Amino acid sequence: MADNQFTTHAGLFDLSGKHALVTGGTKGIGIMIARGLLQAGARVVISSRDADNCAKAQHLLSEFGDVRAIPADLSRHDECRRLADLVEGDSERLDILVNNAGAMWREPLETFPDEAWDEVLDLNLKSPFWLVQALLPALRRAGTADDPARVINIGSIAAIHVAASPNYSYASSKAALHQLTRVLARELGPQHVTVNAVAPGPFPSHMMASTLDAIGDSIAAKAPLRRLGRDDDMAGVAVFLASRAASYLTGTVIPVDGGIATTATGT
Repeated sequence: MADNQFTTHAGLFDLSGKHALVTGGTKGIGIMIARGLLQAGARVVISSRDADNCAKAQHLLSEFGDVRAIPADLSRHDECRRLADLVEGDSERLDILVNNAGAMWREPLETFPDEAWDEVLDLNLKSPFWLVQALLPALRRAGTADDPARVINIGSIAAIHVAASPNYSYASSKAALHQLTRVLARELGPQHVTVNAVAPGPFPSHMMASTLDAIGDSIAAKAPLRRLGRDDDMAGVAVFLASRAASYLTGTVIPVDGGIATTATGT
């Protein structure tokens, strides 16, 4: 094999000079990912619907790198377009798009309301599609054959196995997002854009707070790795997917769950 087929590992996970957008980046998994990208050298825009949370998160993350927060309600198509325009106005290219903003609705089957479908699907499924659609020119400008632009969709292990709590629209939306990831990966690969998904298990977050307060110890005890997710677990997989190390990876769904869903043995 020719020597020039081997490249140095130096900088394999370095994101210096990259531009990233992390939706839902003000708390929970989103802020874990934003922090990881910043520490790897990326310039990061975070977004959530709450302006106060945006300001607080920008302040917290600023010690790790160049971060900007833009409030936006991404359950609305026009707000996705507005955010995309602002991101493109700041930089004509976008190297990394992390679609993390999401919602969950827990309610029994008998009383599960119509709005629980509309609200969850709009944010969990339509919003990632709208943002890819709006930001595709910026992603195309950033991507090359050797170093594609990256779309990272945040799914869930609730789309891989059936969770104990009733979350009908949430689990369905995340399963659809996993499939949308594969569909977009096939279409955008020739355009030098990779599309992958992360399926988190239980991580400390606002969405998971009530569940972890009630049965967090039990969940950890049943996981093969005997613990819940930590900040670095999520930051690490995001940096990997955004880096040169994952330049030949697309259409994948990576469970980050300590083995909870991937080794489930049934009831």
